[in-house]
Amino acid sequence: MQGHGRCLKLFLAFALLLLQYAQGGEVDHSQRNTNATRRCIEKERQALLAFKRGLLVDEDHYLSSWGSEAQKQDCCRWIGVSCSNQTGHVIGLDLSYSLLEGKMISPKLFELQHLQHLDLTEIDFNGSQFPNFFGSLTNLRYLALSSTNFGGKFPSQVGNLTTLVYLDLSDNSFTNVENLNWLPPLLSLRYLDLSSVNLSNAFDWPEAVNKLPELTNLTLRYCDLPPPILSTLYYINFSQSLVSVELSGNDLSTSSIFLWLSNYNASLVYLGLADNLLTGSIPDVLGNMSSLAHLDLQNNQLEGGDPHSFARLCSLQTLFLLNNDLSGQLSKFVQILFPTCAQNSLEQLYLSGNNLAGSVPDLTNLSSLEDLELGFNQLSGGISESIGLMSKLQYIDFGMNSLEGVISETHFSKLSKLQYLDLSSNSLVLDIHADWIPPFQLGEIYLRSCKMGPDFPKWLQTQKEFSSLDISDAGISDIFPSWFWSLCRNVTIMNLTSNQIRGTFANLTLEFSDFPTLLLSSNKLGGPIPSFLSKALHLDLSYNKHSGSISFLCSSAAINLGFLDLSSNNVSGHVPDCLTHLENLVMLDLSNNALSGKIPTAIGSVFRIETLKLRSNRFVGQLPSSLKNCTSLVVIDVGDNKLSGPIPEWLGVSLKKLVILMLSSNHFNGSLPSQLCHLTHIQILDFSMNIISGSIPKCLTNLTTLAQKGNPSLNISHDYENSNINYADFYYDDATFMWKGEMQTYKSTLGLVKRIDLSSNKLIGEIPSEITHLVGLVSLNLSRNQLIGQITPEIGNLQLLDSLNLSRNHIDGRIPTSLARIDRLGFLDLSYNNLSGKIPVGTQLQSFDPSFYVGNLQLCGPPLKKMCADEVEKGPSEQTDFIYQEDKDELITLGFYISTGIGFAVGFWGVCGTLIFSRS
Repeated sequence: MQGHGRCLKLFLAFALLLLQYAQGGEVDHSQRNTNATRRCIEKERQALLAFKRGLLVDEDHYLSSWGSEAQKQDCCRWIGVSCSNQTGHVIGLDLSYSLLEGKMISPKLFELQHLQHLDLTEIDFNGSQFPNFFGSLTNLRYLALSSTNFGGKFPSQVGNLTTLVYLDLSDNSFTNVENLNWLPPLLSLRYLDLSSVNLSNAFDWPEAVNKLPELTNLTLRYCDLPPPILSTLYYINFSQSLVSVELSGNDLSTSSIFLWLSNYNASLVYLGLADNLLTGSIPDVLGNMSSLAHLDLQNNQLEGGDPHSFARLCSLQTLFLLNNDLSGQLSKFVQILFPTCAQNSLEQLYLSGNNLAGSVPDLTNLSSLEDLELGFNQLSGGISESIGLMSKLQYIDFGMNSLEGVISETHFSKLSKLQYLDLSSNSLVLDIHADWIPPFQLGEIYLRSCKMGPDFPKWLQTQKEFSSLDISDAGISDIFPSWFWSLCRNVTIMNLTSNQIRGTFANLTLEFSDFPTLLLSSNKLGGPIPSFLSKALHLDLSYNKHSGSISFLCSSAAINLGFLDLSSNNVSGHVPDCLTHLENLVMLDLSNNALSGKIPTAIGSVFRIETLKLRSNRFVGQLPSSLKNCTSLVVIDVGDNKLSGPIPEWLGVSLKKLVILMLSSNHFNGSLPSQLCHLTHIQILDFSMNIISGSIPKCLTNLTTLAQKGNPSLNISHDYENSNINYADFYYDDATFMWKGEMQTYKSTLGLVKRIDLSSNKLIGEIPSEITHLVGLVSLNLSRNQLIGQITPEIGNLQLLDSLNLSRNHIDGRIPTSLARIDRLGFLDLSYNNLSGKIPVGTQLQSFDPSFYVGNLQLCGPPLKKMCADEVEKGPSEQTDFIYQEDKDELITLGFYISTGIGFAVGFWGVCGTLIFSRS
């Protein structure tokens, strides 16, 4: 950001002043090389040559002036070497940023006992131990060893260098530091930078800093600092000279760190506390720092909308509050921030990534404002035309809000210094006259979703210097105007996606001065793909109407191509063998085209590839075995082709990083190789709609990722670099597959989708019980096979299942009651099996359509209309009664007559027999 750049320049200037002070005015570099004549002291010259011999790499021949030849005898003339005009001793050695690399520093450098200035910044010493003799160079006043990749024990011997004014040991690989008791003896120290040194055990750091009376600049970024101990906060010998404090990236909390900083209220000019754990409202103590000009509190958890303490910061020039939890109305926030005194001083205001609401207020009172960043908030309403009067503005970011209304020329009337403009992802309409000539030359233009069509905005042809252009989803349905591509020679990022741009690249040639990212997807572009586009690093032409071959990949410029998406076009023919030179290609998507023939073996030469998508083409033959050389592959999708042959065993042996493997809708045959169980990172396994036979392997428990619940990432992203041009980029994977009966595409939540689909094959045998160990599964589809046996009772262990399809098999037995305990189940199909008995009672199972149970003749209970007989639930003694009641019309009538006859005979003879045989 420009604010950071300005601050950096400020402190570099300060460092140069310190450098001049450290050298005591003894050396004038411009005069050194012209006035010095063979005054080099021999033992010091030998020490320097020994240092050179310790270097491994000097690709740019930076030290070519160092040597033993007659014309090189005077080491005081060597590049980077400074000598005293009076004594001839070497007093300065500055090889910073020289692209040198070494294995060690020669102990002979100890001979430079008069050395005052030593700067080896960014020379890579490959983790070697910090030289102990440095602590004996007691005349050193300036020691800069930043980013030198020293390792081992932290060099506390630098505490012996009591004349040090400047000390920078930042960004090395030292082991943990126990304390800073070596620091207080450096009473002359003014500049201290220990960034990225692990100080997690150095609880005495505030006390040690407090004992440095001359310290002006303190930088301890990303040191894992422990919070200040309260007993050290009131140490009586506070230095009152601190001008700059940079403590970003230390997980510091609000109360302790601000209590410590309150002792430096009067002197602080720069305060950096970004990337910490500051919570609550903005502390009042900041208002006491009357000299504060630069304040960085970004990437914390500060909240509230009434920063009254800022009202007293009359010298404030830069304010970074982005990515916090600030809320309230922006207009009130700004009114409190800058009532009067800071209106003329503020130059950078960064408030993006908060929860500020309301409209964009009139900010013309901020007469010195250069950078204004309000993106990623909840702002609404229109943008006042008054912003066009803020003539010093260079940077405007209103992106990712809910702003609406019309933007006209008046909004830019006096913005002659504007270089960065971001109005993207709002509901704005750019109503600009065709003959308008802007007063500015933009370097970066971001107008995504701003409606400016149907024609290309003609004011763009006046912009000759932009490197980034995003006019995606802008309602443009024009063809490329003749002037457009000539403006893009210096472009590094161009995004024209989601328009209706028509036409072809016919007869168009263009040489990019850089290796750009070109995003042209979701338009109506047609015709063959020109070879000049192969110079891009990131090329997305998906969802267009391009035709012809993909021979443009054979261009020598394609060697730098890292990302290529040609999916959903009409390209045809064979994939050329020239893929062998695409050594930087990481992502290749040729899905949904008319490509044919075999997948070339040359694909195995693209060693760095991580994503390969060839879905929905006409490829035939087997998967080329050369693919096993591509050991970085994370995604393979060759579904919906005419590929055949057995599923290769090497998929599970050589490609152990695979997360997504989709071979669906082909003609693969044979059995599932057990080697697939080595894919411990697999998340999506789709072999559906093939002719695979045999049983399901029982080693499924080895699929570690599927056997774990959840996923730490919502998406599947890839970082890729091009070492040839020092370039880095990233992309997110997407995947398209059948989900609950419909084709779905997932991208932003792809990392949460864990699924196995083996449907529509010829699998036999039982469903292995081991499958219930895959507790991370979200979808399981084994339908349309020839599976037998019962559903394992442990199926309820799959608590994350959202979709389960076992239909059209030969599965028998009852539906396990544990299935009713899967609360997340949103889709279930058990139709056309041999299941029997009552459907277990549960909220989910009764809510599914009856068609998902049809074809199981012995299945009963809701939601089926067929009611279950009570014998399923009652014991044997009760079954007789049940039968009796069911047939009562017939049995009661016959029994009635029989019982009546027997009853009559018994009753008659009971009475008459008594009368006959009893005398009484």
